Amino acid sequence: QVILHCTIRTMEGIVVNSTRREHGGKGIPLRFVLGKSKMILGFAEGFPTMLKGEIAMFKMEPKIHYAEDDCPVTPPDGFPKDDELQFEVEMLDFFKAKVVTEDLGVVKKIVDEGKGWETPREPYEVTARITARTADGKEILPSKEVPYFFTLGKSEAPKGLEMGIGTMARKEKATIYVTSTYLTESSVMPQLEGLEEVHFEVELVQFTQVRDMLGDGRLIKRRVVDGSGEFPMDCPLHDSLLRVHYKGMLLDEPKSVFYDTQIDNDGEPLEFCSGEGLVPEGFEMCVRLMLPGEKSIVTCPPDFAYDKFPRPVNVPEGAHVRWEIELLGFEVPKDWTGLTFKEIMEEADKIKNTGNRLFKEGKFELAKAKYEKLLREYNHVHPQDDEEGKIFANSRSSLHLNVAACYQKMGEYRKSIEACNKVLDANPVHVKALYRRGMSYMLGGDFDDAKNDFEKMVTVDKSSEPDATAALVKLKQKEQEIEKKARKQFKGLFDKKPGEISEVGMESKNGGDTAGSGEAVTSRDRDGSGKSSPPSAESDHAFDEEKPGLIGRIWPSARRIFSSLGLNRCTIL
Repeated sequence: QVILHCTIRTMEGIVVNSTRREHGGKGIPLRFVLGKSKMILGFAEGFPTMLKGEIAMFKMEPKIHYAEDDCPVTPPDGFPKDDELQFEVEMLDFFKAKVVTEDLGVVKKIVDEGKGWETPREPYEVTARITARTADGKEILPSKEVPYFFTLGKSEAPKGLEMGIGTMARKEKATIYVTSTYLTESSVMPQLEGLEEVHFEVELVQFTQVRDMLGDGRLIKRRVVDGSGEFPMDCPLHDSLLRVHYKGMLLDEPKSVFYDTQIDNDGEPLEFCSGEGLVPEGFEMCVRLMLPGEKSIVTCPPDFAYDKFPRPVNVPEGAHVRWEIELLGFEVPKDWTGLTFKEIMEEADKIKNTGNRLFKEGKFELAKAKYEKLLREYNHVHPQDDEEGKIFANSRSSLHLNVAACYQKMGEYRKSIEACNKVLDANPVHVKALYRRGMSYMLGGDFDDAKNDFEKMVTVDKSSEPDATAALVKLKQKEQEIEKKARKQFKGLFDKKPGEISEVGMESKNGGDTAGSGEAVTSRDRDGSGKSSPPSAESDHAFDEEKPGLIGRIWPSARRIFSSLGLNRCTIL
């Protein structure tokens, strides 16, 4: 950024325009950011040749000032743009600038570098020493012995000042240039009328990390004691073994402590592995963004606290809670770099077994994350011989099928099919993949595709015939059930005279057996006993009778009904 005074004269010495008061100007220097600001060609070529404090006279022909073709700057009315002119320029200052806003309404000059990489953002709490001057040097905000304290995003400081501070590190000193567009009224500067530009001198003394974890103000993490290391590089972002001390209490009753590791755990910290659903979701989300030694206060809504997690005795349903958490340390998973193939597969089996346990516990999303993590890591594993290649290929296929099983349990049948396809693309006769894809086709209502997969199983592996036969029987039963419901749903469709409108699906409105009741399928619905056997990601041919959506259940059978009546296309008048 360059800061300068400029006086423009005709060749006869008559002043045409000036920034200086003695020549009729406002006394406010011009600011340009080279490569960003719009300026005449003569300035763009002349400024880089000047030294700080230099005064230079540029004689410019019309084609390199305001008479330039496609000149980006419009001269004032009556300006002699077609004349040769003299531009007297005093280079007051120039420096490397940080462009905060693309319209150059907020620009920052670093005076002293700060410490670390972290910068504040909404809704961080900021402590800063601030003074302010107008563009012509008049002081409008004097220095204070006590620094200013405010929260970013709450309009407690002018918008442009907040944006500039948002680019600063701890202990950094900077000058922030803010134009009128970004000079909003605030408690720091209540009087802003008539100001075209303000220069803020800022020293960022400290900031407190306050994170809105969900973006809606419900889950807030507020750091009260800094940890060691750099944020976020030294945080346990990845699944790790964590050690924490914490105290939990109801948000509206600070004295109602329902758990304290210092008391209830004999002073021992809580140890848990992240990514396994062992603590409430909101708790884990916040700990992942803590540094070793950090202490934070977390306020958490019930749906991320104990409404979806085993509740302590003294925590009622729907309770907002407050946790005081200290991260003592964490152990990251072993780095695979430098490990032998055997060691890598042993580490992979540990993670896979964790995923299998989560699957059996019904934590399908967490289990899927474990399998997908391994698949990502496998992109960097390179077997050295055929034997290792075979082991590796089998392990990768098993992981893809476990991902498919998770999607199947979650009711996302299309994604389950896509996961199976990744195995079948490499091995079109993989029996387990055919079976799992066939089950997903069936649950999604694609009965013809399901039948093809089950029949193909028998042709590629005779030993799979009992499983394939059982699946085909189940498929036939599903088809008959859906066809029966479809006939009832479309009853009377072809009994009307031309011109009459059939009342399709009236039974559903009268409380009949509808195909789309909208009720969730429970484990009691599945096995009739009120109990469900634990799911297993390792089960080769596990079958779950989750019911697909209304269209998925009805349309395949309805299509066959229309076809049997000779109607490939049906129009209801």
